[in-house]
Amino acid sequence: MAKDSRYYATGRRKTSVARTWIEPGAGEIYVNDKPIDTYFSIHRHSSSVIEPLKITDQISAFNIKIKVKGGGITGQAEASRHGISQALIKFDPELRDVLKRAGFVRRDPRMKERKKYGLKGARASFQFSKR
Repeated sequence: MAKDSRYYATGRRKTSVARTWIEPGAGEIYVNDKPIDTYFSIHRHSSSVIEPLKITDQISAFNIKIKVKGGGITGQAEASRHGISQALIKFDPELRDVLKRAGFVRRDPRMKERKKYGLKGARASFQFSKR
């Protein structure tokens, strides 16, 4: 692929899915057509999203567009981080080692456990009464 084209990747976390496009640019990041600081108003979430760019020293090298849906704000932020990491690897496969050491390449497999029949929740049961 040419170095001036777009790169697409999908990031996931819990029930959140982030479709991510990166292209060389001035460092603008939009999440669901809003600037990143507007969409992720908590600083912890917005800094989590741009961590792969900081680690690889690409902070102002790409314009990033993210479409995210499902889950909560933290899950969406981490799904976005995963998507950016995957797209950076497609852009330059040599960045994989740096991102892998930071733990951004692998999808976090933790999901909510399903409710079981006859129980109150996944593991919690109703209070037992002897009489």
